[in-house]
Amino acid sequence: MTFSRLASLRLAGAASVALAAAVALGSCSTADATPSPLPSDPASSATATPRPATPEPTPTPEPTPRFTNEPDDELAALIPLEAGGATVVVAPFDEFALTPGDIAIAYGEIGNRFASLALAYVSAPRTTLYAMRVDGEPVSTDDLEPHLATAGRYVGIAGLHREPWEMTTVGGNEAWSRPEDNATALGTHIYTWASGEFVFLLIGVDDTINRAIIQQLPGEPAPTPTPVPTADPSDAEVPSATPSGSP
Repeated sequence: MTFSRLASLRLAGAASVALAAAVALGSCSTADATPSPLPSDPASSATATPRPATPEPTPTPEPTPRFTNEPDDELAALIPLEAGGATVVVAPFDEFALTPGDIAIAYGEIGNRFASLALAYVSAPRTTLYAMRVDGEPVSTDDLEPHLATAGRYVGIAGLHREPWEMTTVGGNEAWSRPEDNATALGTHIYTWASGEFVFLLIGVDDTINRAIIQQLPGEPAPTPTPVPTADPSDAEVPSATPSGSP
């Protein structure tokens, strides 16, 4: 009997120790464990993350004057070598210091698109021709009207006046023309005109030579006047004949 009671007490003590150890282990595990993060709210995540800014559109750069003049043999080849019995000299590109940007100031936004410049002249009677190739949209002679005053001043006409210029026809093509100014030599005429990718400016003291040069360069045909319809005689009202003997 004594042995059984002692065994029972030992078993009971062992069970108590085991229970206490289990409780202590559970407490340590609970204290040391890192809590799992709660799932984030999609709405709050979207709010917290900044959206990338929408880039502003970059404006297309405007054309700017070109102050270098690349050789343009095709442009130079348009210029005639003779006009009105006079020899026309086409200056080599490396023998004059002018650039498209120099004459661009005379033609505003059109001049900013000048890509190349060819220069020709007649020594006597004095004549000078500027021929420009234009990048981008084609240019018409009408487009040059806002720049007539500055084009005249570029070649030495005093003042900035539009009034003396008028549209004329040379060899069937249209051109703006201005007669002599009190600051120019007697008989001086200025012409400027366009044809698609080309713009021309001409000044000379002999208008026969001026017009002979213009006729040999590209241009825009002048509009054909609309003919005025003539009355058909058969449409005229014929008075009715009065019967003889009528009162």
